[in-house]
Order: sequence, then structure tokens, then C-alpha cells
Amino acid sequence: MHDVARAAGVSTSTVSRVLDERLPPSRSRAAQRVREAAKALGYKRDILASSLRRGGTGTIGVLVPRLSDTVMALIYEAIARAAMERHYFAIVATSGDDPESERLAAESLLNRRVDGLILATSRLDDQLPSRLRDQGVPHALVLRTDGISPSSLGNDIQGGYLATRHLLDLGHRDIGLVAGPGFTSSARDRQEGYRRAMQEAGVSVHEDWVMESGFGIEAGETAGYQILSQQQRPSALFAVNDNLAIGVMAAAHRLDISIGSSLSLVGYNDIPLASRLPVALTSVHIPLDYVAHQAIELLLGERPQGADCIRLAMPSLIPRASSVRHS
Repeated sequence: MHDVARAAGVSTSTVSRVLDERLPPSRSRAAQRVREAAKALGYKRDILASSLRRGGTGTIGVLVPRLSDTVMALIYEAIARAAMERHYFAIVATSGDDPESERLAAESLLNRRVDGLILATSRLDDQLPSRLRDQGVPHALVLRTDGISPSSLGNDIQGGYLATRHLLDLGHRDIGLVAGPGFTSSARDRQEGYRRAMQEAGVSVHEDWVMESGFGIEAGETAGYQILSQQQRPSALFAVNDNLAIGVMAAAHRLDISIGSSLSLVGYNDIPLASRLPVALTSVHIPLDYVAHQAIELLLGERPQGADCIRLAMPSLIPRASSVRHS
């Protein structure tokens, strides 16, 4: 901006006003010089670097991968309730788990002068949280973490451990994993919990039964079919979210494998549908209201970066008919 101001012979504040697309365009000679200089220098206004707090709007932007994912819809609703308690209004945008779409959605929300962002979209290779930190934009991560930005999530390592330990305690030793996408901390940590439990029990992981996937039902059906159609198949599966577990149920049905009696299955998140399926799904419960309240507190409070501002909600296992003792 200083370079543009020098080239156009104006002040930096004039450059800021002329290039601010939220303001009516100026037709003055100075404004024309600014636009020509900006074009010649390749300058583009960085919305993330612009002032977020020119005046509070009482709104919080929430980014989720997709609202068709029950967990993401539920966490948004929980955040909206928690925000309302603090007299804030939460608005949502989706990214499809695509980094460029996430960046554009964040810029769009900030351009509407939200007072901060809550991201349920963070990937392990994501640059957005780092940019938000560098530019002083108030934000918090939810359900996923990069280990640096303020984050509120379940203890996914412990949750993965609980799910696998439950199957081990039922006598299963041939336990597979529908692992979800490796670019998320949640899937990575749940897999780590699975491997810790297997190692602790002295049981080798059959790597052909560990399948990375997306997070949706269709991805669960595909991964489940690939695992269960092998000549040697596991007696139990842990799917790192309930949508994946529902997909595994569909794959098992295609292969005429009975959930519960022939295959034990554990999901994760304990969505409302889990207890209402024809074979009720054993699942790891995460208290989403608590996670949402902590995310709001981290966003609106003055918190240091690093481990001190990562809040972990403790998971609990909810056993149901989909997991039974191995005969």
C-alpha cells in the first residue's frame, strides 16, 4: 500500500479508501492514479489484513465443510446457541473441505465485518489459521486443531482408544479401521487411539483392514466393502465417525453380513440417528454443547497461542447392539 501511495503521489489512507470495494467508487483524478498504480504494481487488497474491528457487529462467522454432515450441522447449531447467550449472532458458510473455498468463504465473512471466525474446516495442511494468527484476526478452531490456534474439540486419541478397547474387551482381535481422511486432526488422532489400544493389548494391526476414506456415508460404504469383501475379513470394525459406520452397515448388507452377530461395529460422535438404526450403533459420544461453549470462550477471550488454549472434551463410549462379544 505504501508503494502504491508513493507511485500515485497520495497518502496510504487515500489508497485504502479508493481500493476499499465496500465504499462507493471515487472518480477523482487521485483515485484514478491510485487504481492505475495498483494495477501496474500488481497490488490487491488483502481482506484478511484489513481491520476486523472498525466497529463490532455482534456477529460471528462459522465455517464448516458441509451442512449435510450431521455433526457439522449439530456443532453449528450448538455454536449459534452458545453465541446467543453472549449476545452474538452466528452465521455459517461451507467450504466442501476445499482450502481455496475455505479461504474465499473466510474472506467473504470478514468482508461482512464479523467479529471473529470459528473454523470447523481446519486441515493439517491448511494455511488459513496461520494467516489469521499473523494478521491478528480473532478466531478459534472447533472439532479439529492445528495444535497452535485456540481450539475446542473432543479428546480424539482417547475416543479412538475407548472404541478399540471396547472391541478388545469383547474378545475381538481381528479389528479393522475405517480411518477417514488423513488431512484432519480428528481422523489422525482417532487412528492413533486405535493403534495405541491394539499395541497395549499386544494385537498386531492388519494393515489391509485399515482404510483411509472421506467422512461421508458413501465413503464408508466403499471402504467397508473393500475391507469386508477380502478373503480374510475382520470380526469387528471401528469407523471414525457415525456416517462412516452407517456406510459400513450398507456394505455389510450388500455382502449378507449381519451387524452384531457376524460383525461388531463402533462409530464415533453418537449422532441422534445412531440409537435409532435397525441395529442400534455403539458410538463414542462427544459433548458438542460443551465443545461449542469452549470455542466461543476461546474466541471472545484473550487467550495465548499454543497448548494452553486447546480445550479437550472427554469422550464416553455408548455401547449398543452393534457390538457384541466375539464367540
